[in-house]
Amino acid sequence: EVQLQASGGGLVQAGGSLRLSCVVSGSTFDDYAIGWFRQAPGKEREGVSCINSITNDDGSTRYADSVKGRFTISRDNAKNTLYLQMSSLKPEDTAVYHCAVRRDSWCVLSPNQYDYWGQGTLVTVSS
Repeated sequence: EVQLQASGGGLVQAGGSLRLSCVVSGSTFDDYAIGWFRQAPGKEREGVSCINSITNDDGSTRYADSVKGRFTISRDNAKNTLYLQMSSLKPEDTAVYHCAVRRDSWCVLSPNQYDYWGQGTLVTVSS
């Protein structure tokens, strides 16, 4: 069974930074695409960023337009860990952030294309 555990959320002022981590267990981490998603109160879950597998691809990344230039996704295959470095945070980035695994090499930003989900971590950005 694939399990994901996200951490690193918290309260930060606008303009600040946070780094989220997601540890994945129970799967061949290298083979699958992995992504970060978020859900703000009263809104649908949306894709933030994702990264292709290393085994079958070069680990290419994708970002939502709203976070391009501010967020950076990376994966450490030796540690089975996914990261999201968030900088220049804005109040509209406030949400519960989730990591998810897609049983495919290619990543997409559509939440319904992902197969395994972890519990989220709350990010609150104050103005």
